[in-house]
Amino acid sequence: QVQLVESGGGLVQAGGSLTLSCTASGVAFMFNAAGWYRQAPGKQRELVATLNRWSSTNYADSVKGRFTISRDIAKNILYLQMNSLKPEDTAVYYCNTDPPVRLRSSDYWGQGTQVTVSS
Repeated sequence: QVQLVESGGGLVQAGGSLTLSCTASGVAFMFNAAGWYRQAPGKQRELVATLNRWSSTNYADSVKGRFTISRDIAKNILYLQMNSLKPEDTAVYYCNTDPPVRLRSSDYWGQGTQVTVSS
C-alpha cells in the first residue's frame, strides 16, 4: 500500500528558508523518479522539482537556483530545500513519483504540507 507523508511546511517571511520532507512507503525513491509538486489557491498543481533514478535533477524556471531536491535512499525520504522564498511560492506542496503514483485509475496524493511566505 502506498503512503506519502509530507512535512516541514510553515509560515516564513520572504527571503527565508524551509526544508520539506516526504516519507514514503510502498514506493521506493531509489527506483523511481520522484518529484515535488505544488498547488497554489486557484491554480493547477505544478511540478517544481524532479530527481530521477540516476540522481539527475530538473527544476521549474520559477524555482531554479533557489530550491534543491534530494533523497535519502536508506530511509526512503525525499527532501526539498527551499531558499530565498518568495510570496509566490505560497502553496500546498506534495511529493510523488514522476509521473504520480496511480491507484485504482486515479493519481494518488498525500495530504501535502502548507507553505506560506509572507511579504
